[in-house]
Amino acid sequence: MTRPTLILPLVMLCAAFAAGSAAATDMRFSLVGYGQGCGAKCPQVIAAEGEITAKTPQAFTDFVGAHIQSGQLHSIVLINSPGGRVVAAMEWGRALRKLGMAAVVAKVVPGAKKADLWVIPGRCYSACVYALMGAKKRVALPQSRVGIHRMFMYEASMSPDAREPRERVFAAEPLVARLSEYAQMMGVSTDLVRKAESINPDQIHIVSAAELRRWKLAGPKL
Repeated sequence: MTRPTLILPLVMLCAAFAAGSAAATDMRFSLVGYGQGCGAKCPQVIAAEGEITAKTPQAFTDFVGAHIQSGQLHSIVLINSPGGRVVAAMEWGRALRKLGMAAVVAKVVPGAKKADLWVIPGRCYSACVYALMGAKKRVALPQSRVGIHRMFMYEASMSPDAREPRERVFAAEPLVARLSEYAQMMGVSTDLVRKAESINPDQIHIVSAAELRRWKLAGPKL
């Protein structure tokens, strides 16, 4: 796997997707070639799109393993995700770090021509931020959105008087502490976790460029 050499901002990619298999709600992985006139020999990066589920870390490892032998796969992942499961996000982040991969908050969309793909600013919300932490190099394009809020999950309600069959449960202190330790291990300020846990889960705090720098979460370019 080639080390990151891609120069940002990313503008146009000429290639086709090589989609990985995943369920409709799972994170999907695709190969994206960049460059012109190189055809099947174009260098390739990974585009990751969708929700982080319990299957995501292994699906990512399997996807990389299936394509690493080509010798054209660069250590770059383009991430666009609304969030998902926190523990799975940390596991995926550890896989990114183990492979020495760079992560860019960006998404790929079709261009004017069938063979053209464009990289545009993306989003990385909620649990996605914890996956992003794991990357060896982290990039948020100037107009990409990185958002945080308090962790929660839904559990079946045990109360006979409950209006809803499920109730929202917030993360216990051990998980918050585990997440803070993970952030510190990845070189990110634990202030990010504290800030996230202070945000109403029905809202999203868009991390400013100053916060990205202060928390050592991401920079604007590789």
